[in-house]
Amino acid sequence: MDFNEFKDKMIDYGRYMDLLFNDKQLKQFYMYMNLILEWNKKINLTAIVEPDDIIIKHFIDSLTISKYIEKDENLVDVGSGAGFPGIPLKIYRPDIDIILVDSLNKRINFLNQVIDDLKLKNICCVHSRIEDFARDKDYRENFKYVTARAVANLAVLSEYLIPLAKVNGKCICMKGNEIDEEVKNGINAIEILGGKIEEVDKFNLANTDIKRNVVIIDKKNNTPIKYPRKAGIPVKEPLN
Repeated sequence: MDFNEFKDKMIDYGRYMDLLFNDKQLKQFYMYMNLILEWNKKINLTAIVEPDDIIIKHFIDSLTISKYIEKDENLVDVGSGAGFPGIPLKIYRPDIDIILVDSLNKRINFLNQVIDDLKLKNICCVHSRIEDFARDKDYRENFKYVTARAVANLAVLSEYLIPLAKVNGKCICMKGNEIDEEVKNGINAIEILGGKIEEVDKFNLANTDIKRNVVIIDKKNNTPIKYPRKAGIPVKEPLN
């Protein structure tokens, strides 16, 4: 896909979601897409490899949470993978300070390349298991916003995210189309960890039939020090 076609599609899809892009952002997104396609030949970054799908399912999807994030705040993207939603948010919202966390060093190398090539500022990567990252005193309860996309079910995800949020901060959980049962099963875990579900936003991506849900968790109280538990335990023994 050449740049002009890419630009037209980004503008068109963005319009449906009230997203407006300047020329610098569009060039950065185009460079980012080509880096994904190039690196994906060497390491498994994403199964989505068609440019049109990258635009709507990765870029536009990632930016749907921008409206929940106040200006000049900090955010951590847990299990960032190929950089979603953190890199698109940084391109679109340069005011946000962002940390990307991932457990696979190959993906961290890719993310660092993206940051360098796109000349992004006030964003960095940390190579860590999230359970270890969330127990580090430099990061624990240090973020106004904590987010993750397609990482785990809500009960498990809450144990990863809520310990990182400040009291009165928010966890923004990006989910697919089936969410009601997951929310029901996650409510108790969220309360144990000091959070409360504030909102479940259901919508379609741009002018498509692709359904998305965003679960917003408000951090009400400090998380008990024993959470998150050691690496692997939250998945094997979810809180209920």
